[in-house]
Amino acid sequence: MEVILLERIDQLGQMGDVVKVKAGFARNYLLPKKKALRANKESRAYFESKRTELEAVNLKRKDEAAAVAKKMDGTKMIIVRQAGEGGQLYGSVTARDIGDALKEAGYTVNRGQILLHTPVKTLGAFKTTVSLHPEVKIDVEFTVARSIEEASLMEKKSAEFLERQEDAEKLAQASSEESVADDTEDASDEAEPAAEAAPTDA
Repeated sequence: MEVILLERIDQLGQMGDVVKVKAGFARNYLLPKKKALRANKESRAYFESKRTELEAVNLKRKDEAAAVAKKMDGTKMIIVRQAGEGGQLYGSVTARDIGDALKEAGYTVNRGQILLHTPVKTLGAFKTTVSLHPEVKIDVEFTVARSIEEASLMEKKSAEFLERQEDAEKLAQASSEESVADDTEDASDEAEPAAEAAPTDA
């Protein structure tokens, strides 16, 4: 089935593009969600007459989404779950759970906007993408722990690990620079006797 896109759709196209999609996808998602129109003569004429208005609405939504993304930047959530000794969850954390956590943090998002490809089944720190608009996406971090206290401890350990990693990288870089300086010095020392040994014209 051919449809006219009313907004940008990932892996399909931009607003106004005429694309071919599976009939089920169009009937169950694109058309009822008003993300596309059937590509017939009447729809094309309607789209062209409304293009400016649709583009203006899309731009407004994009700007609003960008403002929310700015506020959401740096958001870290804690999701408390029961787990076994090895850290395996009794159940899993899904896009709906992350959406609920974001709502508790003051952001209105629905499950479809959380781009979590597979449910989380272990304790730990994770990151997922939230699509606030077809052209505005942001990564959010969440920690799955048995308690708030455990989550704080995990976050502290993670920060300490990153700090140690940064220190190790700085140390390696300093050592590398020192080694280059030593090699340059050695090369300079070797060159000096050669210069002294060179014959001079009488």
